[in-house]
Amino acid sequence: MSNLIRKSHFLGAKFRSLRKANGLTLQDVSARCIQINADIAPSVSYLSMIETGKRTPSEDLLDLLAEVFQKDTRWFLDANTEVERPPELEPSGGAARIPLEPGFLFSKQLLEAAIPELLSQTGTTGRQFAHLLIRSYQETHRNHFPDLERSAEDVGERRFPLSVDDLLRLYDKHGLEVRWFDRPPVQILDQDRPVKTFVRSFFEAPGVVYVNSRLRDQPARLKYDLAAHLGHKVLHGGDGQRSAHATGGQVGGFQERANNVSGGMNTEDVLFAWRDFECSYFAGALLAPKQPFRRFLMRESHRVSAGEKLGLTPAVIMRRMTSVSAYRYWHYFDAYPPGYLRAVYRGNGIPLPWGNMTMVNDPCPRWAVFFMLNRPKAQKPSSQISVLQDGDHALLYLCHSLRTRDLAGNPHVLSVGIDLAPALNSQGLDAEEIVANVGAACRAQGGEAELPRQSARAIESAGQVLNIAWAAEAVASPARIICPRSSTCPRSPTCEQLPARRRAANLAAIRKEIVAEGG
Repeated sequence: MSNLIRKSHFLGAKFRSLRKANGLTLQDVSARCIQINADIAPSVSYLSMIETGKRTPSEDLLDLLAEVFQKDTRWFLDANTEVERPPELEPSGGAARIPLEPGFLFSKQLLEAAIPELLSQTGTTGRQFAHLLIRSYQETHRNHFPDLERSAEDVGERRFPLSVDDLLRLYDKHGLEVRWFDRPPVQILDQDRPVKTFVRSFFEAPGVVYVNSRLRDQPARLKYDLAAHLGHKVLHGGDGQRSAHATGGQVGGFQERANNVSGGMNTEDVLFAWRDFECSYFAGALLAPKQPFRRFLMRESHRVSAGEKLGLTPAVIMRRMTSVSAYRYWHYFDAYPPGYLRAVYRGNGIPLPWGNMTMVNDPCPRWAVFFMLNRPKAQKPSSQISVLQDGDHALLYLCHSLRTRDLAGNPHVLSVGIDLAPALNSQGLDAEEIVANVGAACRAQGGEAELPRQSARAIESAGQVLNIAWAAEAVASPARIICPRSSTCPRSPTCEQLPARRRAANLAAIRKEIVAEGG
């Protein structure tokens, strides 16, 4: 390996970043090189290979590129490791991305060998890792998937709202049969903690949907299950390759294979996780078509409780808010005790205090969702303004949370919210100054305080522009400082540490029993 190759691991990323920052195409760069020195000027395809790390330019060619961009040749080499990401690569939500440089260490072959080791060392299952990838994909696309929206609208013809009978008629149209079974919740131990689990429904190829008869008394939840299984028929031909719907404990949301262990990942992990996402999204789009649901949200000022008028669960209402709203900076959590996130969406890059693969041992207890999760008597919904202190960086959030119970009787908390900074900036206000003022007021009072009058007016004004009713409710309540981890808590005194617990269980045996009994 030549000395130049040894010093140019980040060259491709730097070249691409510089080219994008100057608004140049590869054709532009090639043409500029020809103008300066046609004898060694690279082709467009060769420049592309330099960007992707498949080729290293000669010293003469590197000098030529340095002249084009008016940079010292050494800028392209490893002595300068700062790689600015081009604008279109900036993450639109979720965690910050990492540059996959040097490229030879991020080859498909090496990643396929390294990922199983990563999963094994972190105790992560293949299905969990697949869900993490899908979540990143979802957040990158701002939870907008027009192809799934169109499929749902073609099936439902944008009828809104749909009843259970409407969905059963769609079942007849698409050749689906419903078989009812009766199976009560089953109590299991999850790390010495009693948890109830409940099998709601599942799909048996080619066209049978098994549904727990106890869903008859829960039409809003029944509609979601029916819609999701209809999505499997429409999107995947009803081949049966997708997860069952189960609630509570480890059965819900986990794969059925007996060899569900950490350290492994196969195509079935990715297939089932992706289809879980597609069918869930289809169900939401079918029950709440984008345009009529957006108009409904505006009429109801984004009140989650308005879902009762449509016969939709709060979970469906909150998830669809993040997808249909013209405002892009939403987040959504579904949290179970003691701190397991069953569902996560972050369209605003909000740093998580705990994850849905494993739980840290010191999550911040002041997050709105976590605060309510640990207060069983908190039955009314609440709205909160939060200043997230993440190192030296402060962020401002508005969220609305409610405590509910799943079909197995387990308590959990649903929370939906927005990043306030873009909304404040769009009003011509200084979001950074407002965040600083709210944070200073909270720190002066030990971690939470009433909003400064000017900040309160600004936040309430932004909420009115977005037509979010619970903005006014949050402004009337104390704002809180939150942080990703209690170990970095800026409060005085700091928040107490909370123990973490892990989870494990299997669904295959229950499902086989139901099918054998004939429903």
